[in-house]
Amino acid sequence: MSAPHATTGPAAAEPAGFAPATVTPDGLLARLGALFRTTAFKLSLAYLLVFAAFAFFALGYVAWNARRVLDDQIVSTIEAEINGLSDQYASGGIRRLVSVVERRSREPGASLYLVTTPAGEHVVGNVESLPAGTLAEPGQTETAYSRVGDGDRLDHRAIVRIFTLPGGFRLLVGRDVEERDRLRAVIGRAFAWSLMLVVGLGFLGSWFIAQRVLKRVDHMTEITRGIMAGDLDGRLTLAGTGDELDRLASNLNAMLDRIGELMRGMREVSDNIAHDLKTPLTRLRNKADAALREGRDPDALRAALEANIEESDNLIRVFNALLMIARLEAGNAREGLAEFDAGAVALEVAELYEAVAEERGIAVTAEVEDGLVLHGSRELIGQAMANLIDNALKYGAGATEPVVSVAARREDGEIVLSVADRGEGVPEAERGRVLERFVRLETARTRPGFGLGLSLVNAVARLHQGRFLLEDHAPGLRATLRLPAIREPAAKETPGGEMSA
Repeated sequence: MSAPHATTGPAAAEPAGFAPATVTPDGLLARLGALFRTTAFKLSLAYLLVFAAFAFFALGYVAWNARRVLDDQIVSTIEAEINGLSDQYASGGIRRLVSVVERRSREPGASLYLVTTPAGEHVVGNVESLPAGTLAEPGQTETAYSRVGDGDRLDHRAIVRIFTLPGGFRLLVGRDVEERDRLRAVIGRAFAWSLMLVVGLGFLGSWFIAQRVLKRVDHMTEITRGIMAGDLDGRLTLAGTGDELDRLASNLNAMLDRIGELMRGMREVSDNIAHDLKTPLTRLRNKADAALREGRDPDALRAALEANIEESDNLIRVFNALLMIARLEAGNAREGLAEFDAGAVALEVAELYEAVAEERGIAVTAEVEDGLVLHGSRELIGQAMANLIDNALKYGAGATEPVVSVAARREDGEIVLSVADRGEGVPEAERGRVLERFVRLETARTRPGFGLGLSLVNAVARLHQGRFLLEDHAPGLRATLRLPAIREPAAKETPGGEMSA
Protein backbone atom coordinates (compact mmCIF):
# COMPACT_ATOMS: atom_id res chain seq x y z
CA MET A 1 0.00 0.00 0.00
CA SER A 2 1.40 3.36 -0.94
CA ALA A 3 2.00 5.96 1.74
CA PRO A 4 -0.51 8.83 1.67
CA HIS A 5 2.21 11.44 1.24
CA ALA A 6 4.00 9.72 -1.58
CA THR A 7 3.70 10.94 -5.14
CA THR A 8 5.12 8.95 -7.98
CA GLY A 9 4.93 8.95 -11.72
CA PRO A 10 5.44 11.67 -14.25
CA ALA A 11 2.36 13.55 -13.14
CA ALA A 12 3.95 14.26 -9.78
CA ALA A 13 7.39 15.20 -11.09
CA GLU A 14 6.72 18.94 -11.04
CA PRO A 15 3.95 20.67 -9.07
CA ALA A 16 1.45 22.42 -11.28
CA GLY A 17 0.96 26.15 -11.06
CA PHE A 18 4.55 27.24 -11.78
CA ALA A 19 4.64 29.62 -14.70
CA PRO A 20 6.72 28.50 -17.67
CA ALA A 21 9.69 30.49 -18.81
CA THR A 22 7.68 32.19 -21.59
CA VAL A 23 4.06 33.19 -21.04
CA THR A 24 1.99 34.06 -24.10
CA PRO A 25 -0.80 36.65 -23.86
CA ASP A 26 -3.42 33.98 -24.57
CA GLY A 27 -1.95 31.74 -21.88
CA LEU A 28 -1.89 34.61 -19.40
CA LEU A 29 -5.54 35.47 -20.15
CA ALA A 30 -6.52 31.82 -19.77
CA ARG A 31 -4.65 31.66 -16.47
CA LEU A 32 -6.35 34.82 -15.22
CA GLY A 33 -9.74 33.52 -16.32
CA ALA A 34 -9.15 30.27 -14.43
CA LEU A 35 -8.04 32.25 -11.39
CA PHE A 36 -11.11 34.49 -11.42
CA ARG A 37 -13.40 31.47 -11.73
CA THR A 38 -12.01 29.75 -8.65
CA THR A 39 -14.26 29.43 -5.62
CA ALA A 40 -11.51 30.81 -3.39
CA PHE A 41 -11.31 34.03 -5.44
CA LYS A 42 -15.11 34.43 -5.51
CA LEU A 43 -15.39 33.86 -1.76
CA SER A 44 -12.52 36.26 -1.06
CA LEU A 45 -14.12 38.85 -3.32
CA ALA A 46 -17.46 38.41 -1.56
CA TYR A 47 -15.78 38.85 1.84
CA LEU A 48 -13.99 41.92 0.43
CA LEU A 49 -17.28 43.50 -0.69
CA VAL A 50 -18.87 42.82 2.69
CA PHE A 51 -15.87 44.24 4.54
CA ALA A 52 -15.68 47.26 2.21
CA ALA A 53 -19.37 48.00 2.81
CA PHE A 54 -18.83 47.68 6.55
CA ALA A 55 -15.77 49.96 6.39
CA PHE A 56 -17.73 52.48 4.27
CA PHE A 57 -20.56 52.73 6.79
CA ALA A 58 -18.17 52.73 9.76
CA LEU A 59 -15.99 55.52 8.36
CA GLY A 60 -19.08 57.45 7.19
CA TYR A 61 -20.54 57.25 10.68
CA VAL A 62 -17.24 58.50 12.17
CA ALA A 63 -17.15 61.44 9.72
CA TRP A 64 -20.80 62.36 10.33
CA ASN A 65 -20.39 62.10 14.07
CA ALA A 66 -17.21 64.23 13.99
CA ARG A 67 -19.02 66.96 12.07
CA ARG A 68 -21.95 66.87 14.48
CA VAL A 69 -19.61 67.18 17.47
CA LEU A 70 -17.82 70.14 15.87
CA ASP A 71 -21.12 71.84 15.05
CA ASP A 72 -22.28 71.35 18.63
CA GLN A 73 -19.03 72.81 19.88
CA ILE A 74 -19.39 75.87 17.61
CA VAL A 75 -23.01 76.38 18.73
CA SER A 76 -21.91 76.11 22.36
CA THR A 77 -19.23 78.77 21.77
CA ILE A 78 -21.79 81.05 20.12
CA GLU A 79 -24.15 80.56 23.06
CA ALA A 80 -21.40 81.57 25.46
CA GLU A 81 -20.66 84.70 23.38
CA ILE A 82 -24.34 85.60 23.32
CA ASN A 83 -24.72 85.22 27.07
CA GLY A 84 -21.77 87.55 27.64
CA LEU A 85 -23.08 90.19 25.23
CA SER A 86 -26.53 89.96 26.74
CA ASP A 87 -25.08 90.82 30.12
CA GLN A 88 -23.26 93.79 28.62
CA TYR A 89 -26.42 95.03 26.87
CA ALA A 90 -28.46 94.63 30.03
CA SER A 91 -25.99 96.68 32.06
CA GLY A 92 -25.16 99.50 29.56
CA GLY A 93 -27.60 99.39 26.68
CA ILE A 94 -26.71 99.71 23.04
CA ARG A 95 -23.70 101.99 23.66
CA ARG A 96 -22.09 99.46 26.00
CA LEU A 97 -22.84 96.65 23.56
CA VAL A 98 -21.27 98.53 20.63
CA SER A 99 -18.16 99.27 22.71
CA VAL A 100 -17.74 95.61 23.69
CA VAL A 101 -18.35 94.36 20.13
CA GLU A 102 -15.82 96.84 18.77
CA ARG A 103 -13.18 95.63 21.21
CA ARG A 104 -13.83 91.96 20.53
CA SER A 105 -13.86 92.46 16.76
CA ARG A 106 -10.27 93.60 16.87
CA GLU A 107 -9.14 90.36 18.56
CA PRO A 108 -7.86 87.64 16.21
CA GLY A 109 -9.81 84.41 16.07
CA ALA A 110 -12.80 82.69 14.47
CA SER A 111 -15.48 84.65 16.37
CA LEU A 112 -17.67 86.97 14.29
CA TYR A 113 -19.62 90.09 15.45
CA LEU A 114 -21.77 92.63 13.67
CA VAL A 115 -24.12 95.43 14.84
CA THR A 116 -26.25 97.21 12.23
CA THR A 117 -28.84 99.98 12.23
CA PRO A 118 -32.51 99.19 11.47
CA ALA A 119 -31.75 100.14 7.87
CA GLY A 120 -28.94 97.56 7.70
CA GLU A 121 -26.04 100.03 7.85
CA HIS A 122 -22.82 98.76 9.40
CA VAL A 123 -22.20 100.14 12.91
CA VAL A 124 -19.41 97.95 14.27
CA GLY A 125 -18.03 94.44 13.82
CA ASN A 126 -15.57 92.34 11.83
CA VAL A 127 -18.06 91.16 9.16
CA GLU A 128 -17.89 93.14 5.90
CA SER A 129 -20.80 91.72 3.93
CA LEU A 130 -23.45 88.99 3.94
CA PRO A 131 -25.81 87.54 1.32
CA ALA A 132 -28.87 89.73 0.79
CA GLY A 133 -31.68 89.10 3.25
CA THR A 134 -29.55 87.25 5.83
CA LEU A 135 -30.11 89.85 8.56
CA ALA A 136 -33.83 89.98 7.92
CA GLU A 137 -34.36 86.47 9.37
CA PRO A 138 -33.52 86.25 13.10
CA GLY A 139 -32.30 82.88 14.41
CA GLN A 140 -29.44 80.49 13.73
CA THR A 141 -28.20 79.76 10.23
CA GLU A 142 -25.11 78.81 8.25
CA THR A 143 -24.14 81.40 5.67
CA ALA A 144 -21.35 82.80 3.55
CA TYR A 145 -19.65 86.07 4.56
CA SER A 146 -16.61 88.26 4.01
CA ARG A 147 -14.45 89.79 6.70
CA VAL A 148 -13.63 93.45 7.03
CA GLY A 149 -10.97 94.30 4.48
CA ASP A 150 -11.92 91.42 2.11
CA GLY A 151 -14.46 93.44 0.10
CA ASP A 152 -17.64 91.81 -1.13
CA ARG A 153 -16.09 88.40 -1.89
CA LEU A 154 -18.18 85.91 0.08
CA ASP A 155 -15.41 83.31 0.33
CA HIS A 156 -15.87 82.31 3.99
CA ARG A 157 -18.58 80.33 5.77
CA ALA A 158 -19.84 80.60 9.32
CA ILE A 159 -22.57 79.52 11.68
CA VAL A 160 -24.29 82.70 12.96
CA ARG A 161 -27.18 83.72 15.19
CA ILE A 162 -29.05 86.97 14.52
CA PHE A 163 -31.00 89.03 17.08
CA THR A 164 -33.22 92.11 16.72
CA LEU A 165 -32.53 94.57 19.54
CA PRO A 166 -34.87 97.28 20.91
CA GLY A 167 -34.94 100.23 18.55
CA GLY A 168 -34.56 97.99 15.47
CA PHE A 169 -30.80 97.45 15.81
CA ARG A 170 -29.59 93.99 14.73
CA LEU A 171 -26.86 91.93 16.36
CA LEU A 172 -25.01 89.04 14.64
CA VAL A 173 -22.82 86.63 16.62
CA GLY A 174 -21.14 83.71 14.86
CA ARG A 175 -18.10 81.56 14.36
CA ASP A 176 -16.11 80.73 11.28
CA VAL A 177 -16.34 77.02 10.23
CA GLU A 178 -13.09 76.92 8.28
CA GLU A 179 -11.50 74.59 10.83
CA ARG A 180 -14.54 72.31 10.66
CA ASP A 181 -14.39 72.20 6.85
CA ARG A 182 -10.65 71.59 6.96
CA LEU A 183 -11.18 68.68 9.36
CA ARG A 184 -13.96 67.38 7.13
CA ALA A 185 -11.61 67.47 4.17
CA VAL A 186 -8.98 65.57 6.16
CA ILE A 187 -11.55 62.97 7.23
CA GLY A 188 -12.84 62.72 3.66
CA ARG A 189 -9.35 62.08 2.28
CA ALA A 190 -8.71 59.54 5.00
CA PHE A 191 -12.07 57.94 4.19
CA ALA A 192 -11.25 57.69 0.49
CA TRP A 193 -7.70 56.41 1.04
CA SER A 194 -8.91 53.89 3.61
CA LEU A 195 -11.49 52.50 1.21
CA MET A 196 -8.92 52.36 -1.57
CA LEU A 197 -6.49 50.60 0.76
CA VAL A 198 -9.12 48.12 1.91
CA VAL A 199 -10.20 47.35 -1.65
CA GLY A 200 -6.63 47.15 -2.94
CA LEU A 201 -5.31 44.95 -0.16
CA GLY A 202 -8.46 42.84 -0.26
CA PHE A 203 -8.09 42.30 -4.00
CA LEU A 204 -4.42 41.40 -3.62
CA GLY A 205 -5.31 39.07 -0.76
CA SER A 206 -8.00 37.43 -2.89
CA TRP A 207 -5.52 37.07 -5.72
CA PHE A 208 -2.90 35.53 -3.43
CA ILE A 209 -5.32 33.10 -1.78
CA ALA A 210 -6.90 32.06 -5.06
CA GLN A 211 -3.51 31.57 -6.68
CA ARG A 212 -2.28 29.36 -3.83
CA VAL A 213 -5.48 27.30 -3.91
CA LEU A 214 -5.35 27.09 -7.70
CA LYS A 215 -1.76 25.84 -7.60
CA ARG A 216 -2.70 23.07 -5.18
CA VAL A 217 -5.81 22.16 -7.16
CA ASP A 218 -3.81 22.12 -10.41
CA HIS A 219 -1.22 19.91 -8.74
CA MET A 220 -3.95 17.53 -7.54
CA THR A 221 -5.49 17.56 -11.03
CA GLU A 222 -2.17 16.61 -12.66
CA ILE A 223 -1.70 13.73 -10.24
CA THR A 224 -5.24 12.44 -10.77
CA ARG A 225 -4.68 12.58 -14.53
CA GLY A 226 -1.61 10.44 -14.06
CA ILE A 227 -3.63 8.01 -11.96
CA MET A 228 -6.34 7.84 -14.64
CA ALA A 229 -3.61 7.25 -17.22
CA GLY A 230 -2.51 4.12 -15.35
CA ASP A 231 -0.16 5.25 -12.57
CA LEU A 232 -2.17 3.59 -9.80
CA ASP A 233 0.62 4.13 -7.25
CA GLY A 234 0.32 7.92 -7.48
CA ARG A 235 -1.02 9.73 -4.43
CA LEU A 236 -2.00 13.32 -3.71
CA THR A 237 0.54 15.37 -1.81
CA LEU A 238 -0.43 16.67 1.63
CA ALA A 239 0.73 20.18 2.56
CA GLY A 240 0.64 19.30 6.27
CA THR A 241 -1.61 22.24 7.16
CA GLY A 242 -4.63 20.10 8.02
CA ASP A 243 -6.93 22.35 5.98
CA GLU A 244 -9.88 21.23 3.87
CA LEU A 245 -7.68 20.46 0.86
CA ASP A 246 -5.43 18.31 3.04
CA ARG A 247 -8.47 16.47 4.37
CA LEU A 248 -9.79 15.99 0.84
CA ALA A 249 -6.40 14.72 -0.35
CA SER A 250 -6.16 12.36 2.62
CA ASN A 251 -9.62 10.92 1.93
CA LEU A 252 -8.85 10.56 -1.77
CA ASN A 253 -5.59 8.78 -0.92
CA ALA A 254 -7.48 6.43 1.39
CA MET A 255 -10.01 5.81 -1.39
CA LEU A 256 -7.19 5.10 -3.87
CA ASP A 257 -5.61 2.73 -1.36
CA ARG A 258 -8.93 0.92 -1.02
CA ILE A 259 -9.37 0.76 -4.80
CA GLY A 260 -5.82 -0.59 -5.07
CA GLU A 261 -6.62 -3.27 -2.51
CA LEU A 262 -9.75 -4.29 -4.40
CA MET A 263 -7.88 -4.43 -7.69
CA ARG A 264 -5.08 -6.46 -6.14
CA GLY A 265 -7.76 -8.72 -4.69
CA MET A 266 -9.29 -9.15 -8.15
CA ARG A 267 -5.90 -9.97 -9.61
CA GLU A 268 -5.26 -12.43 -6.81
CA VAL A 269 -8.64 -14.06 -7.36
CA SER A 270 -7.90 -14.37 -11.08
CA ASP A 271 -4.45 -15.82 -10.39
CA ASN A 272 -5.81 -18.16 -7.74
CA ILE A 273 -8.56 -19.37 -10.01
CA ALA A 274 -6.02 -19.90 -12.77
CA HIS A 275 -3.60 -21.83 -10.54
CA ASP A 276 -5.47 -23.35 -7.57
CA LEU A 277 -8.55 -24.46 -9.50
CA LYS A 278 -6.63 -25.77 -12.46
CA THR A 279 -5.66 -28.92 -10.58
CA PRO A 280 -9.17 -30.00 -9.49
CA LEU A 281 -10.56 -29.18 -12.94
CA THR A 282 -7.81 -31.25 -14.56
CA ARG A 283 -8.48 -34.08 -12.12
CA LEU A 284 -12.20 -33.88 -12.88
CA ARG A 285 -11.52 -34.05 -16.61
CA ASN A 286 -9.07 -36.96 -16.24
CA LYS A 287 -11.56 -38.96 -14.14
CA ALA A 288 -14.25 -38.46 -16.74
CA ASP A 289 -11.85 -39.43 -19.54
CA ALA A 290 -10.69 -42.54 -17.67
CA ALA A 291 -14.30 -43.58 -17.00
CA LEU A 292 -15.08 -43.31 -20.71
CA ARG A 293 -12.01 -45.27 -21.76
CA GLU A 294 -11.80 -47.93 -19.07
CA GLY A 295 -15.21 -48.24 -17.47
CA ARG A 296 -17.14 -51.18 -18.81
CA ASP A 297 -19.48 -52.28 -16.05
CA PRO A 298 -22.24 -50.00 -14.67
CA ASP A 299 -20.84 -50.02 -11.12
CA ALA A 300 -17.50 -48.56 -12.22
CA LEU A 301 -19.23 -45.91 -14.32
CA ARG A 302 -21.52 -45.04 -11.39
CA ALA A 303 -18.54 -44.71 -9.04
CA ALA A 304 -16.79 -42.45 -11.55
CA LEU A 305 -19.88 -40.26 -11.88
CA GLU A 306 -20.26 -40.00 -8.11
CA ALA A 307 -16.58 -39.00 -7.77
CA ASN A 308 -17.04 -36.37 -10.48
CA ILE A 309 -20.18 -35.03 -8.78
CA GLU A 310 -18.32 -34.76 -5.48
CA GLU A 311 -15.44 -32.94 -7.20
CA SER A 312 -17.93 -30.64 -8.91
CA ASP A 313 -19.63 -29.88 -5.60
CA ASN A 314 -16.26 -28.93 -4.13
CA LEU A 315 -15.61 -26.59 -7.06
CA ILE A 316 -19.08 -25.04 -6.67
CA ARG A 317 -18.37 -24.44 -2.97
CA VAL A 318 -15.07 -22.77 -3.85
CA PHE A 319 -16.72 -20.50 -6.40
CA ASN A 320 -19.50 -19.64 -3.95
CA ALA A 321 -16.92 -18.76 -1.29
CA LEU A 322 -15.00 -16.60 -3.76
CA LEU A 323 -18.18 -14.79 -4.81
CA MET A 324 -19.17 -14.23 -1.19
CA ILE A 325 -15.73 -12.82 -0.31
CA ALA A 326 -15.85 -10.53 -3.36
CA ARG A 327 -19.33 -9.26 -2.39
CA LEU A 328 -18.25 -8.65 1.20
CA GLU A 329 -15.08 -6.77 0.24
CA ALA A 330 -17.04 -4.64 -2.24
CA GLY A 331 -19.63 -3.82 0.47
CA ASN A 332 -22.49 -5.31 -1.56
CA ALA A 333 -23.82 -7.53 1.24
CA ARG A 334 -25.40 -4.83 3.40
CA GLU A 335 -28.99 -5.69 2.61
CA GLY A 336 -30.90 -7.30 5.44
CA LEU A 337 -28.72 -5.84 8.20
CA ALA A 338 -30.55 -5.72 11.54
CA GLU A 339 -29.98 -5.84 15.29
CA PHE A 340 -29.44 -9.26 16.84
CA ASP A 341 -27.83 -10.93 19.84
CA ALA A 342 -24.32 -11.94 18.77
CA GLY A 343 -23.87 -14.07 21.91
CA ALA A 344 -26.92 -16.15 21.02
CA VAL A 345 -25.53 -16.73 17.51
CA ALA A 346 -22.18 -17.89 18.91
CA LEU A 347 -23.95 -20.26 21.31
CA GLU A 348 -26.17 -21.69 18.54
CA VAL A 349 -23.19 -22.38 16.25
CA ALA A 350 -21.26 -24.01 19.10
CA GLU A 351 -24.22 -26.27 19.86
CA LEU A 352 -24.47 -27.13 16.15
CA TYR A 353 -20.89 -28.48 16.17
CA GLU A 354 -21.34 -30.54 19.37
CA ALA A 355 -21.99 -33.79 17.53
CA VAL A 356 -19.04 -33.34 15.14
CA ALA A 357 -16.74 -32.49 18.05
CA GLU A 358 -17.90 -35.50 20.03
CA GLU A 359 -17.10 -37.85 17.12
CA ARG A 360 -13.54 -36.45 17.02
CA GLY A 361 -13.11 -36.63 20.79
CA ILE A 362 -12.94 -32.87 21.27
CA ALA A 363 -14.64 -30.92 24.05
CA VAL A 364 -16.41 -27.68 23.13
CA THR A 365 -16.97 -25.08 25.84
CA ALA A 366 -18.91 -21.85 25.46
CA GLU A 367 -18.89 -18.81 27.74
CA VAL A 368 -21.33 -16.19 26.49
CA GLU A 369 -22.51 -12.93 28.07
CA ASP A 370 -26.07 -11.67 27.69
CA GLY A 371 -27.15 -8.53 25.85
CA LEU A 372 -24.45 -8.46 23.14
CA VAL A 373 -26.54 -6.45 20.67
CA LEU A 374 -24.90 -6.08 17.27
CA HIS A 375 -26.08 -4.37 14.08
CA GLY A 376 -25.21 -6.52 11.10
CA SER A 377 -25.96 -9.74 9.29
CA ARG A 378 -26.88 -12.63 11.57
CA GLU A 379 -26.23 -15.14 8.78
CA LEU A 380 -22.74 -13.81 7.98
CA ILE A 381 -21.69 -13.69 11.65
CA GLY A 382 -22.99 -17.25 12.01
CA GLN A 383 -21.03 -18.32 8.92
CA ALA A 384 -17.88 -16.69 10.27
CA MET A 385 -18.23 -18.42 13.65
CA ALA A 386 -18.89 -21.75 11.87
CA ASN A 387 -15.69 -21.33 9.84
CA LEU A 388 -13.67 -20.58 12.99
CA ILE A 389 -15.09 -23.52 14.94
CA ASP A 390 -14.59 -25.84 11.94
CA ASN A 391 -10.94 -24.73 11.68
CA ALA A 392 -10.44 -25.20 15.42
CA LEU A 393 -11.86 -28.74 15.26
CA LYS A 394 -9.76 -29.53 12.20
CA TYR A 395 -6.41 -28.29 13.54
CA GLY A 396 -6.95 -28.91 17.26
CA ALA A 397 -7.83 -32.61 17.03
CA GLY A 398 -4.31 -33.83 17.69
CA ALA A 399 -3.72 -31.75 20.84
CA THR A 400 -2.92 -33.29 24.24
CA GLU A 401 -6.04 -31.59 25.62
CA PRO A 402 -8.41 -31.35 22.64
CA VAL A 403 -10.63 -28.47 23.73
CA VAL A 404 -12.27 -25.76 21.61
CA SER A 405 -13.33 -22.71 23.61
CA VAL A 406 -16.01 -20.36 22.26
CA ALA A 407 -16.46 -17.00 24.02
CA ALA A 408 -18.61 -13.91 23.49
CA ARG A 409 -18.19 -10.84 25.70
CA ARG A 410 -18.23 -7.05 25.77
CA GLU A 411 -14.89 -5.29 26.03
CA ASP A 412 -14.02 -1.56 25.59
CA GLY A 413 -17.24 -0.79 23.71
CA GLU A 414 -16.76 -3.74 21.35
CA ILE A 415 -18.33 -7.19 21.08
CA VAL A 416 -15.58 -9.80 21.13
CA LEU A 417 -16.31 -13.23 19.60
CA SER A 418 -13.43 -15.69 19.91
CA VAL A 419 -12.68 -19.34 19.17
CA ALA A 420 -9.57 -20.94 20.69
CA ASP A 421 -8.02 -24.40 20.25
CA ARG A 422 -5.05 -26.32 21.67
CA GLY A 423 -3.54 -27.34 18.35
CA GLU A 424 -0.31 -26.41 16.60
CA GLY A 425 -1.32 -22.80 16.04
CA VAL A 426 -0.01 -20.46 13.34
CA PRO A 427 3.45 -18.86 13.49
CA GLU A 428 3.25 -15.12 14.13
CA ALA A 429 5.03 -14.33 10.86
CA GLU A 430 2.38 -16.23 8.89
CA ARG A 431 -0.76 -14.86 10.58
CA GLY A 432 -1.23 -12.07 8.09
CA ARG A 433 -0.63 -14.30 5.10
CA VAL A 434 -3.17 -16.98 6.06
CA LEU A 435 -5.94 -14.38 5.73
CA GLU A 436 -5.32 -14.25 1.99
CA ARG A 437 -7.28 -16.40 -0.42
CA PHE A 438 -6.09 -19.97 -1.10
CA VAL A 439 -3.14 -19.60 1.29
CA ARG A 440 -2.48 -22.82 3.22
CA LEU A 441 0.56 -23.56 5.35
CA GLU A 442 2.66 -26.65 4.69
CA THR A 443 1.31 -28.35 7.83
CA ALA A 444 -2.24 -27.95 6.51
CA ARG A 445 -1.71 -29.34 3.01
CA THR A 446 -2.78 -32.86 4.04
CA ARG A 447 -6.07 -31.68 5.54
CA PRO A 448 -9.22 -31.00 3.50
CA GLY A 449 -9.99 -27.42 2.52
CA PHE A 450 -9.15 -24.72 0.00
CA GLY A 451 -7.76 -21.91 2.19
CA LEU A 452 -10.80 -19.62 1.93
CA GLY A 453 -12.33 -19.91 5.41
CA LEU A 454 -10.22 -17.26 7.17
CA SER A 455 -10.45 -14.95 4.14
CA LEU A 456 -14.24 -15.09 4.44
CA VAL A 457 -14.10 -14.35 8.19
CA ASN A 458 -11.81 -11.36 7.57
CA ALA A 459 -14.21 -10.02 4.91
CA VAL A 460 -17.16 -10.38 7.31
CA ALA A 461 -15.25 -8.42 9.97
CA ARG A 462 -14.49 -5.60 7.55
CA LEU A 463 -18.10 -5.47 6.37
CA HIS A 464 -19.15 -4.90 10.01
CA GLN A 465 -16.38 -2.26 10.48
CA GLY A 466 -14.59 -4.55 12.88
CA ARG A 467 -11.28 -6.42 13.09
CA PHE A 468 -10.24 -10.06 12.79
CA LEU A 469 -7.19 -11.04 14.86
CA LEU A 470 -5.16 -14.23 15.19
CA GLU A 471 -3.44 -14.51 18.58
CA ASP A 472 -1.33 -17.01 20.44
CA HIS A 473 -3.31 -19.27 22.82
CA ALA A 474 -0.19 -20.97 24.30
CA PRO A 475 -0.56 -23.59 23.03
CA GLY A 476 -2.83 -23.28 20.06
CA LEU A 477 -4.48 -20.38 18.30
CA ARG A 478 -7.18 -17.89 19.30
CA ALA A 479 -9.19 -16.35 16.45
CA THR A 480 -11.02 -13.20 17.54
CA LEU A 481 -13.69 -11.04 15.92
CA ARG A 482 -13.87 -7.55 17.47
CA LEU A 483 -17.04 -5.79 16.29
CA PRO A 484 -18.49 -2.39 17.33
CA ALA A 485 -21.43 -2.68 19.74
CA ILE A 486 -24.41 -0.39 19.11
CA ARG A 487 -25.35 0.22 22.75
CA GLU A 488 -24.53 -0.69 26.32
CA PRO A 489 -26.63 -3.38 28.00
CA ALA A 490 -29.55 -2.25 30.14
CA ALA A 491 -28.47 -4.41 33.07
CA LYS A 492 -25.31 -6.12 34.24
CA GLU A 493 -24.47 -9.11 32.08
CA THR A 494 -24.57 -12.54 33.64
CA PRO A 495 -22.30 -15.18 32.18
CA GLY A 496 -24.03 -17.98 30.36
CA GLY A 497 -23.70 -21.59 31.36
CA GLU A 498 -20.70 -23.62 30.29
CA MET A 499 -21.46 -26.22 27.66
CA SER A 500 -19.37 -29.24 26.96
CA ALA A 501 -19.60 -31.98 24.39
